[in-house]
Amino acid sequence: MPTNQNVFSSLAAWRRRAVSRAVHRGARWVRETAAVTADRPGPYRFRRIGTGTRLAFPQGTVFGDPWIEIGDHCIIAQDVTLTAGMMPDLDLGPEPILTLGNGVVLGRGSHVIADVRLTIGDDCFFGPGVYLTTTNHSYDDPDVPVGKQWPRTAPVAIGAGSWIGTGAVILPGARLGRNVVVAAGAVVRGEVPDHAVVAGAPAKVVRSWDPQEGWQPPLRTPAPVPIPEGVTPEQLVALGEWRAEEPARAGEAYEAS
Repeated sequence: MPTNQNVFSSLAAWRRRAVSRAVHRGARWVRETAAVTADRPGPYRFRRIGTGTRLAFPQGTVFGDPWIEIGDHCIIAQDVTLTAGMMPDLDLGPEPILTLGNGVVLGRGSHVIADVRLTIGDDCFFGPGVYLTTTNHSYDDPDVPVGKQWPRTAPVAIGAGSWIGTGAVILPGARLGRNVVVAAGAVVRGEVPDHAVVAGAPAKVVRSWDPQEGWQPPLRTPAPVPIPEGVTPEQLVALGEWRAEEPARAGEAYEAS
């Protein structure tokens, strides 16, 4: 009897592994097939979707796509919302409402809500859960529920090369310069100059670049060492392994002394 139990147990384990592999292969096939690209736009009619751009599956809420432009080599992660207009099926006129430049990366679960003009420059990177909006609720009338009052709108612009941290909120009217860093969880409104770091709610400039003095206040971490030209990937892997073994070599040398 124990022998039969072992056989049945082994068969059940084999079946579970086989089913698991099949499910994962199927899920991978769905993700690949349902991703949106210039060649496979799916149900969307984007004003433009550039070469090498990919919207991962599952996509978040997407509407107003004829007024959305997406540049080349962008990465739009899963569950990202991209909307133009306050609701679907509106005629928003001849000009684009939402424009993403080339090389933009939007992290998983981010929301980009553009009721009026919203532009994101080239090579901007957004962490997961970032919220950008051109519209904000108003609460002028204390006798009317806030959600029923007409919202206020203002254009938003994110300068090229900026980095927006996880969970940041960019409010209507925000205009960020080039290579701006927004700390995780910051709430940004108004003007932010080029080469500034902002943090907090509301966000304030906590570090800025001076052409003569460099970063002020000075950075607390050393600058990264650039990779020399001509170094191959194999050499980088070997260097990483060598550095990983460095503490052990130091311990051996100490014991030997």
